[in-house]
Amino acid sequence: MTQSLKGRIAAITGAASGIGLECTRALIEADAKVVLIDRDGDKLEQVCRDFGSNAFALQIDLLKPEENSAILPKILALAGGLNIFHANAGAYVGGEVVDGNPDEWDRVLNLNVNAAFRSVHAVLPHLVKQKSGDIIFTSSIAGIVPVAWEPIYTASKFAVQAFVHTTRRQLSKHGVRVGAVAPGPVVTALLDDWPKAKLEDALASGSLMQPKEVADCVMFMLTRPANVTIRDIVVLPNSVDL
Repeated sequence: MTQSLKGRIAAITGAASGIGLECTRALIEADAKVVLIDRDGDKLEQVCRDFGSNAFALQIDLLKPEENSAILPKILALAGGLNIFHANAGAYVGGEVVDGNPDEWDRVLNLNVNAAFRSVHAVLPHLVKQKSGDIIFTSSIAGIVPVAWEPIYTASKFAVQAFVHTTRRQLSKHGVRVGAVAPGPVVTALLDDWPKAKLEDALASGSLMQPKEVADCVMFMLTRPANVTIRDIVVLPNSVDL
């Protein structure tokens, strides 16, 4: 038995590309409305035109705290409500710590952790008041199994997992579900920082997934009966041995 998403209203951060874009597509195909949140205004406008009247563009820089904390009234003004919030926006950095750039680390940690948590905090009063809703995080297998190549990114996703697990228990009494999808490597802009040889090897070996495969998992989570919470979904290419 599945739960219909027809008429539901979702908001997705980092929605103009990658996993966020595919989740938007899947939700709109399920007759939901989606507020696409991204800092790239031009791309937002284009994808919203492509998706039609059930897609709404909200240009926000999540790294600006005052903009991030003010997203709820803007979502409500655009779409008239909110049932699903997907904290998807993120950044990636890999490499040896000894060669790393702490300023780059700050941006990754601020976006993956602080900005994600702040955006959830901004929408929670609405979901708690209506006593229903879903919060989904795009996490990573790196938040479950430490990945030696990416210690900073791994640390950020461990923080996400801890937030998901604790916040879920706090919000269950309010009828709000909290879960995370934790994919392995996905073909998105986050892999732009991968060394060329590493990316080519991954593509050749079939160890990368497409964003749609992650979106399918998110849709499974959202369509469970209201009394069921999918806490985590880990989705990996077959060739990834973890």
